[in-house]
Amino acid sequence: MAKEKKQEGKMDMQAMMDVYKKLATPGAPHKLLASFAGSWITKTKGWMEPDKPPMESTGTCEQKMLLDGRFLQQEYTGDMMGSRFIGINLIGYDNHTKKYVSTWIDSMGTGIYFFQGTASADGKTITQESHYDDPIRGPMKWRSVTKIVDDNTLVYEAYGTGKGGKEEKMAEMTLTRKQ
Repeated sequence: MAKEKKQEGKMDMQAMMDVYKKLATPGAPHKLLASFAGSWITKTKGWMEPDKPPMESTGTCEQKMLLDGRFLQQEYTGDMMGSRFIGINLIGYDNHTKKYVSTWIDSMGTGIYFFQGTASADGKTITQESHYDDPIRGPMKWRSVTKIVDDNTLVYEAYGTGKGGKEEKMAEMTLTRKQ
C-alpha cells in the first residue's frame, strides 16, 4: 500500500505477510466488479473506417468472479464480419497500484493485450489504456471506457490512436443483463 514503507535488506517475515494479506483482501472496487456477474446480451457497433457507418452485431457475455472475489472473467460470444467471435477479458483491481488491471484475448488474433487505468470519482466509469503493435497500422494506443449506466446496463467504448495521433472510436457495446 502507499502508506507501507518499502524495506531494504532483511525483512520481518510476519510484517511482510501482513502487508501481502492486506493487499490481497478484496475491497469496494472488487465488489463493484462482482456486481457485473451474470448473463448479459450485447449489442455492438464497430467502425472499420471512421467516416463510414458502423457494422452492427449482437451476442452474449457471461461474467463470473474468480479467486474468491478478486477478479472478474468476462466471456463475450458473437460475430464479427460474418465470423464467430469469442473474447475473454480478465479484470481486477490492484490494491497496491490503486488501478484497474485487465488482459484481453480473442479469436481474431494471438496477442494478449494488457490494460490498466482508474475509475472516475463516482466509480461509474472505468477508463483503461493499452499499447500494442497493430499488424496493419503499427504502434497503437487503445483506450477502453466502461460506463455503468445502472445495475442492468453497461456501455463499453473502445478508441484507438495511431501514428497520426488522432483518436478514433473503434467500437461501442451496450450490455443488458438477462432478466
